[in-house]
Amino acid sequence: MQQPLAERLRPTQLQDLVGQQHLSGNGGILQKAIASGHIPSMILWGPPGVGKTTITNIIAHSVDAAYFQLSAISSGVKDVREVIEQAKQETKAILFIDEIHRFNKGQQDALLGAVEKGIITLIGATTENPSFEVNSALLSRCQVFVLKALDEKDLVQLLQKAIREDEELKKRTIELKETEALIRLSGGDARKLLNLLEIVTDTSSSTDEFVITDELVLQTIQQKMALYDKSGEQHYDIISAFIKSIRGSDPNAAVYWLARMIEGGEDVKFIARRLLILASEDIGNANPNALLLANATFEAVSKIGYPESRIILSQCAVYLASSPKSNASYAAIDAALSVVRQSGDLSVPLHIRNAPTKLMKNMDYGKGYQYSHNYENNFSVQEYLPDAISGTKFYEPGKNAREEELRRFLKQLWKEKYNY
Repeated sequence: MQQPLAERLRPTQLQDLVGQQHLSGNGGILQKAIASGHIPSMILWGPPGVGKTTITNIIAHSVDAAYFQLSAISSGVKDVREVIEQAKQETKAILFIDEIHRFNKGQQDALLGAVEKGIITLIGATTENPSFEVNSALLSRCQVFVLKALDEKDLVQLLQKAIREDEELKKRTIELKETEALIRLSGGDARKLLNLLEIVTDTSSSTDEFVITDELVLQTIQQKMALYDKSGEQHYDIISAFIKSIRGSDPNAAVYWLARMIEGGEDVKFIARRLLILASEDIGNANPNALLLANATFEAVSKIGYPESRIILSQCAVYLASSPKSNASYAAIDAALSVVRQSGDLSVPLHIRNAPTKLMKNMDYGKGYQYSHNYENNFSVQEYLPDAISGTKFYEPGKNAREEELRRFLKQLWKEKYNY
């Protein structure tokens, strides 16, 4: 059986890798590691089809080490332990785990000892943020390499390389006249791009000149494209529509776009994570319960999964869409960060510094500090900001009932300093 084009074209040398020059180019960390033969345990993080499996394949062909491969979708703790036992018989062993984010804590923990002792060099591939999906103990033993999305130049180069070098495609005269449709339909996924190219070139068995145009690509492939592609352009368009519908207080649109994602098989935790961010970014103190519900939603769907999680996600999305909105806290931290970057490390006023030692007390650390609870209404007017930015207001309460209440409270306290 003939291999797919993407497999036939997979390189075994680093210089043949398309894209990821920040890692593979001259002086890049992967180039240095392969040249030295000392491969660290690593997590390759990036979108689908940008070279994670290919880089592992190149390492396997470039380093003198036994090579083992597992898929987190179909492998369990038993499989991991079997590989580790086999690796103990080898001088050097590499274990590649595709979609490592799908391993649960127990499966990841089974790897720890072998990685720490050097029995295996672990290479994990993930499309999800490893800070969320890989436990901290295992993550601390690995270097995280971020792979970038392939740009149009990379993708065109890959198409030209396939037509020029693949043994099957070389048998025909193929002209790559237009590339926009192939690139758009691939969503930047190199594997999908090559699969699309193969489908298009297979539509004709003629050995005469075969011209690839956008019209031909769309005619050939359009009926075969999924309505929702988790790794393609619609993934980003639909999550954007979902978030903007909630921000715009339209629960009907929110549940429609939620249904599109659920029907398309979107990762339940990806949706819940975006709801959690939105609850603080777009609602904040206009309704503090929004963050509590979003966090409870994330915890619940992480334990339950589909199909029941659709109900929990819908409840949260409807509540957030129907909630009053405020981005005041979001704006406040961005304003404060801007001032920090402009003004540098301003000194903490002496009276609010900690004074745990006699020397610090002699230097007037903490002198004059007024303990708020010793004063009427648990408040005393004093300076908390560095002198250079005294009186700077970062938080401007939003125009909603809850934050108007906060505004009145702050205005009463700070009437002489901040203009609330």
